Amino acid sequence: MMATLLLRLAAPLQSWGADSKFEIRKTEREPTKSGVIGLLAAALGLRRDDAAGLQPLCGLRFGVRIDREGMLLEDFHTAGNPTPRQVQAARRKGRTPDAPYVTRRYYLADAVFLVGLESEDEALLQDLAWALGHPVYPLFLGRRSCPPTLPLCLGVRPLPLEAALRAEPALAPVAAGQGNRCRLVMDADPARPGAVPRRDLPRSFSPIHRQYAYRAAVEREAVLPPAAGAVGPETEHDPFAEL
Repeated sequence: MMATLLLRLAAPLQSWGADSKFEIRKTEREPTKSGVIGLLAAALGLRRDDAAGLQPLCGLRFGVRIDREGMLLEDFHTAGNPTPRQVQAARRKGRTPDAPYVTRRYYLADAVFLVGLESEDEALLQDLAWALGHPVYPLFLGRRSCPPTLPLCLGVRPLPLEAALRAEPALAPVAAGQGNRCRLVMDADPARPGAVPRRDLPRSFSPIHRQYAYRAAVEREAVLPPAAGAVGPETEHDPFAEL
């Protein structure tokens, strides 16, 4: 019998990069499988080069329900800025100070996601739920600067992935103009109509040689169930209430 572990991924900022390098660090519109597996690996205390330890996690069927899309935020970021002393030393020698390294980093602001991880091994899912409540390493949503808000783990549901994602009450009040429709993005058979390849299945997180494989994913539409205790659509939202 299939069971599904549900996670609530919400924070003032999240960033889920899949193919970002060098100066431009992009984010996907929803959490990547590699990012969520990395979060689970951190909770379990796996080493970055523990490829064998990643195998059970990569075998979990993965899906995301987008309860709140969030807004794209661009951060103009500099690193390696010369100190005043270095600037003065360069000018005394008639040289131009070394320029800082400039990057553009993108984030999702105020997004809320419901993530599901499906397996026949309910004991594994229960172990993951316990580890998320007692993590070995700090947890973050894509980048170290993006810690999650609580609750993070919602528990294990005795349902297959899609049924669990469709049945869980909405995690955020419906924003004005959004309606009750949302997107589902789930692992799928590569031969399924509409399935697209995504290169975010981690084989190793080793900083020396990170390796990713392809998976197939499909996007579908869903109706958001009412939020627990919801009385109507939200008219004002304070993102700091998530802290």
